[in-house]
Amino acid sequence: MTSRGAGTAFSRRNYRLTTELEKPKVTGIVNSKLLNDYLHRIFPSADGIQPAAAYRKPLTFQNLQEHLDRLLAEDSQDQVVEGRLGPSVVVLDHTSGFEGLLLVDDDLLGVIGHSNFGSIRATTCVYKGKWIYEVLISSQGLMQIGWCTLNCRFNQEEGVGDTPDSYAYDGNRVRKWNVTTTNYGKSWAAGDIVSCLIDLDEGTIAFCLNGVSLGTAFDNITRGAGMAYFPAISLSFKESVAFNFGSRPLCYPVEGYHPLQDMPSVDLIKAHKLLGYLKNVIHTGIDVLEGKLVEKDTSTWQLQGEPTVLITLAHIFNHFAPLMCKVYLVEDVLMNFLLSILEQGGAVEAHPLIQQLLDLMWLLMEDYEVHECLKQLLMSLLRAYRFSPIIPDLGLQIHYLRLTAAILKHEKSRKYLLNNVLFDVLRSVVFFYIKSPLRVEEAGLQELIPTTWWPNRFTKEGKESKEVKEESAEERLRRRAYDRGCQRLKKRIEVVEDLQVQILKLLLNNRDQGGGEASRYIFLNKFRKFLQENASNRGNLTVLCPPEYMVCFLHRLISALRCYWDGYRAKNPAALSSEEAYVPPQLFYNGKVDYFDLQRLGGLLSHLKKTLKDDLVLKANIVIDPAELQAVTMDDLDEDEESATSTAQRPIAALAIGSALSRPSWLSSPTLGRANRFLSTAAVSLMNPRRPLGALEKMKARTLNVEQRTEEDIEGSHGNEGLLLGRPPEELEQPITENSLLEILDGIVMMYNLSVHQQLGKMVGVSDDVNEYALALKDTEEKISRCPKRRRDIYEELVKSQKVFSEKLNHLSRRLAWINVTIYSKEKMQDIYWLLCVCIRTIEHGDRTGSLFAFMPEFYLSVAMNSYSALKNYFSPVHSMEELPGYEDTLTRLAAILAKHFADSRIVGTDIRDSLMQALASYVCYPHSLRAVERIPEEQRITMMRNLLAPYEQRPWAQTNWILVRLWRGCGFGYRYTRLPHLLKTKPEDANLPSLQKPCPSTLLQQHMATLLCSDCEMAPSFLNSVLNQLNWAFSEFIGMIQELLNQVLNRVTAERNLFDRVVNLRLPGLESVDHYPILVAVTGILVQLLVDTDFQG
Repeated sequence: MTSRGAGTAFSRRNYRLTTELEKPKVTGIVNSKLLNDYLHRIFPSADGIQPAAAYRKPLTFQNLQEHLDRLLAEDSQDQVVEGRLGPSVVVLDHTSGFEGLLLVDDDLLGVIGHSNFGSIRATTCVYKGKWIYEVLISSQGLMQIGWCTLNCRFNQEEGVGDTPDSYAYDGNRVRKWNVTTTNYGKSWAAGDIVSCLIDLDEGTIAFCLNGVSLGTAFDNITRGAGMAYFPAISLSFKESVAFNFGSRPLCYPVEGYHPLQDMPSVDLIKAHKLLGYLKNVIHTGIDVLEGKLVEKDTSTWQLQGEPTVLITLAHIFNHFAPLMCKVYLVEDVLMNFLLSILEQGGAVEAHPLIQQLLDLMWLLMEDYEVHECLKQLLMSLLRAYRFSPIIPDLGLQIHYLRLTAAILKHEKSRKYLLNNVLFDVLRSVVFFYIKSPLRVEEAGLQELIPTTWWPNRFTKEGKESKEVKEESAEERLRRRAYDRGCQRLKKRIEVVEDLQVQILKLLLNNRDQGGGEASRYIFLNKFRKFLQENASNRGNLTVLCPPEYMVCFLHRLISALRCYWDGYRAKNPAALSSEEAYVPPQLFYNGKVDYFDLQRLGGLLSHLKKTLKDDLVLKANIVIDPAELQAVTMDDLDEDEESATSTAQRPIAALAIGSALSRPSWLSSPTLGRANRFLSTAAVSLMNPRRPLGALEKMKARTLNVEQRTEEDIEGSHGNEGLLLGRPPEELEQPITENSLLEILDGIVMMYNLSVHQQLGKMVGVSDDVNEYALALKDTEEKISRCPKRRRDIYEELVKSQKVFSEKLNHLSRRLAWINVTIYSKEKMQDIYWLLCVCIRTIEHGDRTGSLFAFMPEFYLSVAMNSYSALKNYFSPVHSMEELPGYEDTLTRLAAILAKHFADSRIVGTDIRDSLMQALASYVCYPHSLRAVERIPEEQRITMMRNLLAPYEQRPWAQTNWILVRLWRGCGFGYRYTRLPHLLKTKPEDANLPSLQKPCPSTLLQQHMATLLCSDCEMAPSFLNSVLNQLNWAFSEFIGMIQELLNQVLNRVTAERNLFDRVVNLRLPGLESVDHYPILVAVTGILVQLLVDTDFQG
């Protein structure tokens, strides 16, 4: 390829003028005058006046290159700012400027703490002038960010700000540090941006949070000869940030302050000029018939094979293309230009100009240039989306998502990004996350929800109030105003969610097969690898996708999946609707879908393939290759031998030699992928260059590797059933849906099991906080009403407390509104309910296959139990499970699964068997679920009772006893209390615990038990024997408690009154489990009285 701009030779993508013979042909595209006018319109001089020379020598394509070079050479000088020492490209000093254990991204701008309190500084320092850098907060934990000198020495206990001549801001503890510490600033949260400013002329240091100044933190800092300050940070384990020293445009520049790294001013000027020329091409049309230039509507601009326009664009892209490989220019020039196109509003489809521009890029730029440009563009969009401040209308997030959707609408760009960027370099799941604001005032929730409200559902003892108190008129107005505010918020958030679903629909498109494999199959393979990393790296936090991202991703993926599923049903009426969706059992044993090393119900996959190979042949017509079986067996053997010695060492070794981790780091820089360099002051010599990424672990031999699969392997064709190979006779030949959608559905179930359920339970804490503060406020108001008028001091303190509780409740109620909309809304509840129904149907279909049921992964049973638990405990009281369609039938079907499989011999895993038993024990504690157990077929009920009465061989007897006792609890005098009267008061969040539920005996199940014991002469003695053995153990424990009681009685006799109550009121951890002393006191008293009466009567 010839050099750019060398005379008339123009050689990019075959658009060139190389011989004199071609000149008349090309310039004859339009007449010379019209071409001259057109080129001067597109490439005006800086002052807008055409030079006289242009008239003497008309502007043509032969001299356009010279003209363009002259225009771009104007004002092309870098401005040098003094006061800085070090490399011009500023990064983190990974060679000598760190202390402790750290993980640093490949761009040397993102860092994760890997030890108690690691520290690292930048490579460049400043000694005079005003300077600024930004830190993107990826986690909100303990960090100290600021400046230090070369002489500062840090360790695992002392970091930036803990030594002289180092200064730091800590948004976790809301303090500033310089040897001593004082209060300063505001608390930060993940997604915030901290600006660090130093003025070495005035000797001050200041900080900003999301562009808002926190004020001067330090003045009179040490200056003079030998004093220069480096950007620096100290951070604790797992905390992470990303720095921007100026390699990208600052999000919040401050007038008068320079970034530590100079902006590429020369290239920036050129890029803006070239962009202006590109805009001129878009705005200017040529009317050849009339011989004049016309203005064109940019929204409908298309390149329709006009040679003059095409060659003009080729000249522009000859200079523009190499500039678009630089992140600063992509973010500042290209991204802002594309965003401006979408500012006119309307749907993304209403702006075809972006599609035209992407076509131009693929046409006129080299492939490597387009690839780098698209990668940097998506990185910039993801960074901007994640770190944009939350405003009431979510306008910024919507803006970035619309552009992302517009780019992904372009088929060639979408496939490149899917293949190489979205899951390999970027953490693209961030696009589907809606972050929760910790500071509601900055998110504008005060304007959106001006009136706050919270329910008063609990009494002082923490019990749910039995009395339905009638709302006052004021409370009713507040609640309605609050509900209206929540609805306004919901509508805003739904716009974001719809865009996120739209993006996923683009990625799941399976009709774009023009340029090779369809997008859906690329996504499917990447999605499976994403699941594998999160399933196989449970202890490696840098690889795991944060659970809050997983929750949002799961809901958007369910929406997109159901849309495609029902779309297929509309074209194929014989197929199932999404309401009837399930995963067919053959996916679990035919080897077409990789389940990594996840546990199966029947044990290890290799063991199942050996023991059930005849059943596979008989029922599914699947023959396992003996060579493959042998390879799997040997692989398992090797892993068993290695597990004791190398499993724990392998991650450490991989990090220590500086190799790349398998996937993007989730905790460090906002977008950059393959972290990371491992920095250790104890092993500096181990910091070697990255070796090429190899296989993570030895892979088991399987029928199909994820990366080797094609569309035909998944969907099947010409008699090949693809993923549905090996249909058992119990499965009907009715089509379900597209095979690829079945695998995505399977992945969604796995996602829920990995971390979604955990996150759903975690976010309930905000609701619990509201309840606690509401109780505290109610108690304070009652105290105020009872306070004597003469005790003014007490009254004032109570009023202060009331104000604090009210302010906190106002904050929490607005935050709770956000969480209820994004996580616990009715639509989200319906998604989880749909997932529960999918699992139930999948388990039912798998159960019918007999012995092949053992191949099902354990997580299907886990998700069935956990999703029901989430619906029952996490979504109430905002939404009730009883509102869901088919609620009673679903409860009954789940009860049948629990009743049958808790003693299923096909299930061998101890943990999953225990989980089933615990779920059944919880089921019989609540009236509505106990009635569901009573509704299952009689044969299943009797079998369940038979299994419960069987000897405790391979089953925990405690849960079995619990179930049997609950079936009688409330009959007779035993267990008449809902909770023992002496125990600690129940907290609101504990109100749904199974152990605190009111008695709800089952006469029907009691009858089954009585019938079984009376009719089975072998079962009754065995059961009674086990009961007596437990009574024997219980009496032994009872005697020990009586002896222990002697000391307690003596202590209570000699101590002050109400000692036990005082100890209980201390609320010591674990004290609620100490319940036998008061019981034994009563028992001892009864025994003593019996002895006295017996002696008296005798």
